[in-house]
Amino acid sequence: MKFNEIDIKSLIIGIVISVACIIIGHLFTEWAYPFTAIGFLYIGFKAKNIKYAMIFGAITSIPLIVLAFYGYLGEFTGFFESIGGKIVLIIIIIFVGAFLGFIGGLAKRDRVKAIEEYEKKQNIGKNKKKKKKNNN
Repeated sequence: MKFNEIDIKSLIIGIVISVACIIIGHLFTEWAYPFTAIGFLYIGFKAKNIKYAMIFGAITSIPLIVLAFYGYLGEFTGFFESIGGKIVLIIIIIFVGAFLGFIGGLAKRDRVKAIEEYEKKQNIGKNKKKKKKNNN
């Protein structure tokens, strides 16, 4: 992976969207939590391929881990109070971030294929010689 293949702008925008939704959900209303996925999907959609989409989705989940430990996702109870539970929580958040990035990458791949198919259908018959009708 080369540094010039990374779309820093989309990575920052995706992180800001995800973090903003978590903070809004914590401060105002809980209905904003599900919209965190929009940031991951955006990053996956803007990535060069599906592999990069998964990597960038996992990277984007790191600020969410920090917010989780500061209490923005609620208090830890039961198993998640222990060290092992916190490690499992970190793994789950990274896995979900990578999965959502993967879904965004799949959406981009399907969109590119659909555009190519559409262009192929539009080009059918364009290069054929058309018969001229003489109405004399």
